[in-house]
Amino acid sequence: MPSRTPRTLLTALAALALLTAGPVLTAPAHAATPAATAASWDTDRAAAAYAADPSAVTASGSENGGTAPGLAFDGDGATRWSSNFADDAWIRVDLGTTLRIDRVQLDWEAAYGKRYVLEVSRNGTDWTPFYTEDAGTGGSVTAHTYPQEVTGRYVRLRGIERATPYGYSLYSFKVYGGEPAPASATRTNLALHHPAYADFYQDAGTSPAFVTDGGWPTDLKGGASRWASDWNADRWVSVDLGATSTIDTVDLYWESAYAVDYLLQVSDDNRTWRTVYEPSASEVAARRADVKAPGDAAGLHDSVRLPQPVTGRYVRMLGKERRSFYNPAPATAQFGYSLYEFQVWGTGGSANAAYPALPADRPGTYQTTFFDDFTGAGLDRAKWRVVRTGTDMGSVNGESQAYVDSPDNVSTQDGNLILRAGYCKGCTKAGGGTYDFTSGRIDTHTKFDFTYGKVSARMKLPVGEGFWPAFWLLGSNVDDPSVSWPACGETDIMENIGYGDWTSTSLHGPGYSADGNIGARQTYPGGGTADQWHTYAVEWTPTAMRFTVDDRLVQETSRTKLESTRGQWVYDHSQYLILNLALGGAYPAGWNHVTSPYWGLPQSSVDRIAAGEAQVVVDWVRVEQKK
Repeated sequence: MPSRTPRTLLTALAALALLTAGPVLTAPAHAATPAATAASWDTDRAAAAYAADPSAVTASGSENGGTAPGLAFDGDGATRWSSNFADDAWIRVDLGTTLRIDRVQLDWEAAYGKRYVLEVSRNGTDWTPFYTEDAGTGGSVTAHTYPQEVTGRYVRLRGIERATPYGYSLYSFKVYGGEPAPASATRTNLALHHPAYADFYQDAGTSPAFVTDGGWPTDLKGGASRWASDWNADRWVSVDLGATSTIDTVDLYWESAYAVDYLLQVSDDNRTWRTVYEPSASEVAARRADVKAPGDAAGLHDSVRLPQPVTGRYVRMLGKERRSFYNPAPATAQFGYSLYEFQVWGTGGSANAAYPALPADRPGTYQTTFFDDFTGAGLDRAKWRVVRTGTDMGSVNGESQAYVDSPDNVSTQDGNLILRAGYCKGCTKAGGGTYDFTSGRIDTHTKFDFTYGKVSARMKLPVGEGFWPAFWLLGSNVDDPSVSWPACGETDIMENIGYGDWTSTSLHGPGYSADGNIGARQTYPGGGTADQWHTYAVEWTPTAMRFTVDDRLVQETSRTKLESTRGQWVYDHSQYLILNLALGGAYPAGWNHVTSPYWGLPQSSVDRIAAGEAQVVVDWVRVEQKK
């Protein structure tokens, strides 16, 4: 984690659409659709199917009569299904009707699955996987389906490898979702269980899928069943109705982090948008004045009746201004937008609306598109930018160094790149601060940005507590204030904090950043150490990130697992290369607990820096892409 730069009822209508807040309802002030009344929005549809017909649940076998498959669906957390003792054991449920499945929750007993697959089927014969676990640890697992198209009548857990010598053992197997609203000639909520989209969301538990799941808390408080954007004003959420529709009303059920000002827009093609509603200036002012502490605040129900019906297939809420909250600091604080439910009332639509297929791996063979072996007389400035604190970036992570453009810190020697740290008490002024340390950081931003490929470097690292070398990628849109970090995405191919026997890899994005990153540690086999030559690499594809050290796989993170359990995959756009040597700061201090003389940097390491012994040596850097 090297870089940190850094939520009414219908009223009488006037000539224009009105925005009102009023009594909170658990159902809209309109006739409910048959799909909406078939099951409440928070119903475990697997348990409901089993209760209606116990034969809806089948399995490959059971350990004994007291662990029959139905016991995973009986709503009793003390009973369980335990399979026959086989890696390929399975259990499935017939939901009785075709649903758009939002999420599946598994509650494991001690005999859990190390590797398994969740699959969906329309006919009980042809199965499509939507969640693959390759390193299960038991406990409670919730696999969200967004943004995959997971529609079917049958859901199956198929085992691949048991974690224990016993069978697979589940206390509960829960399935949530509902029937997509069909085409309708009578007025109905056309958005129910339809695909929803957003530019950004906070984590897997607050994806756009929740705004069409049919429900909201009665008091419009709490974190359940909502889309939550990241903390920016220019954010949107949209719904695909499946076909051109005639729309007369939009209902928005907001959590307390509502939009003070926003646009409602419609589109025929999901590209060109027409604004059909915006709150009046007086309404915006009233909402802006409603400043409350988060614990005291509640949401709003905006029921927007359009002055005349409009047509379109897609409907979007585009935020313009977020609500403010009183902070005991005191100050105002703003979160993202947070929306429980997005209803679109009218006629038309189609149940055939579907999420698009996720990107697949590209064909072709890898060819080198970037290479530097540092054999020139100096750093090749056509390939690399030397980063300077105070000019190109600010101070981050509580680190002690200033990055400077000096041959003392960035140089080439004997066909190697040298990034060296220096020490001089109070000698360096940069960005309004005074620094005791200097160091080197280079990147390819604006010179070589790329999407997908194999990225590798051969390096030797300094060993000493608090030294923080890194080889990593950062999203090229990090400097866009409407994106920034971590929405830009960050891929840490190698980080080391001065320990000789291990390095780490990690991914940072919305819902999995900083200390909550998706990462792994690797220990060198056979007594290897960080100050020896090693090759650190990642293979970045549309479907996964695979990290290796000396061609040995140390972390593999699939797109589907990341989005099912953690947050948004933000690696479908360009990133750029970075090499740097940081000193002290949050990551080292979290391990060595050093606070003096510098945070995360003990005196022994300061002495090594002063002696010129803290340096990263890079033999070469390569990027290969499929052509």
